Amino acid sequence: MNKLRTITKADLTRIKGIVSEYSQQKWAMIPLLQKIQDEFGYIPPQSIPLVARGLGLFPSQVQGVISFYTQLYTQPRGRKVVRVCRGTACHVRGGKTILKLVKQHLDIDEGETTPDLEYTLETVACIGVCALAPNLVVGDHVHGHMNPKKVDQLFRNQEG
Repeated sequence: MNKLRTITKADLTRIKGIVSEYSQQKWAMIPLLQKIQDEFGYIPPQSIPLVARGLGLFPSQVQGVISFYTQLYTQPRGRKVVRVCRGTACHVRGGKTILKLVKQHLDIDEGETTPDLEYTLETVACIGVCALAPNLVVGDHVHGHMNPKKVDQLFRNQEG
């Protein structure tokens, strides 16, 4: 379902400019990758050889770092990340149903992004607001005491 956005020559030029700021500074790989991700919303796979060359590394070393850190992405992500809690309190209070409804509403599964790049759906072990269980987060906003009606209202409001 996820489609890579086409990287243009202008994009590659921007990536080369970012890489040049960290030329041959192997220690700076993570900040460099974060900067590319901040610029594009993900790390375009085409940037991996450019990063490797700029830092004096092998592309496999750069890919290894990207795949190790869960906050680095090589696929486009939605403008709004929806995180559904799978913690104990949320599970006991119906979190599984909330996740099912969110999947149905967005028509995507966990780890996927809607074709319009509006939403990415993730599950998390705990959001940390167990008193509000079951809950989910859209972007940075926590929505607690979720039920089927609230899920429907939340996503209807997000669309409008």
